[in-house]
Amino acid sequence: MTHIYNFSAGPAVLPKTVLQQAASEMLDWHGSGMSVMEMSHRGPEFISIYRQAEADLRELLAVPDNYRILFLQGGGLAENAIVPMNLVGRCAGSPTIDFVHTGSWSGKSIKEAARYARVNVAASGEGEQFTSVPPQASWRLTPGAAYLHLCTNETIDGVEFDFVPTVQGAVPLVADMSSHILSRVIDVSQYGVIFGGAQKNIGPAGLTLVIVREDLLGHALSICPSAFDWKTVADNDSMYNTPPTYAIYIAGLVFAHLKQQGGVAAIEAINIEKARLLYAALDADDFYSNRVAPANRSRMNVPFYLRDETKNTEFLAGATARGLLQLKGHKSVGGMRASIYNAMPIEGVQALVDYLNEFAGR
Repeated sequence: MTHIYNFSAGPAVLPKTVLQQAASEMLDWHGSGMSVMEMSHRGPEFISIYRQAEADLRELLAVPDNYRILFLQGGGLAENAIVPMNLVGRCAGSPTIDFVHTGSWSGKSIKEAARYARVNVAASGEGEQFTSVPPQASWRLTPGAAYLHLCTNETIDGVEFDFVPTVQGAVPLVADMSSHILSRVIDVSQYGVIFGGAQKNIGPAGLTLVIVREDLLGHALSICPSAFDWKTVADNDSMYNTPPTYAIYIAGLVFAHLKQQGGVAAIEAINIEKARLLYAALDADDFYSNRVAPANRSRMNVPFYLRDETKNTEFLAGATARGLLQLKGHKSVGGMRASIYNAMPIEGVQALVDYLNEFAGR
């Protein structure tokens, strides 16, 4: 059988050892006689799984003590509504939310937030077809804004922030890190809120992570559903309603796996090498192109185009025959896209590079 490398943008590849462990524990978790999918979320077995997952994530990201880690449902898209419903209430009057528009996902965030507050697009890369992050000197920020929202890695457009913005006064920095969380070292204390769907770099679809500074809890609008009020969720240790238990279990296995690999700093070094290898192949001649400014090229999501796009179908068929799957670009931008998350081994990137060179040569 051809060795399979899955370049899906999400739900995405998981570490093979994690899948093997989950398979071995499917029918009987640690002698309990139960599958994790059958456990009460309030029982001692699952509580131990939850506590370990939370502790490991806090260690991996060096999350300060004055931040809470929440395990929620709804995905990153739902958080585009949940974030404003939890944060605009901390401001008097009619608050404004600042956004930096760097691609498809920040665009979705802007539209959703406009249902709950005024929005100010402080800067946009749309005029450059979302090929770079606008320099902060060009941003038009609102004094006293409810918060500043960024998508720090655009999954579709392949644009990644290469800096952490400075904010004015007490304005919190909110970051959607869905597609690159745990791929690089970050300083959590520079953000008020970090959130992300798990299905790209952490685990299966259905789980959303929120890391929120404690002083930002307790300001939810009256229209915010109680299950999405961060203070309510925090007060109940993410057990206010039934959480996505199996997704939390898999995420916990991934966290433990990352610790075994040496932590986030070690995996970042590997990610840098994987991205270097792939971009070097794309840049070798003009048969392929990546349109993102080099400083803002994502290490996780690499969109690219064939010079002759009539060969797209042939390229994808050849890739599939070689076990290189899910390379078709998002329908909104076309072309190709290789997502090389933490769980993609460097051997998979090398296999893709070999095929790129072969196809271009042919």
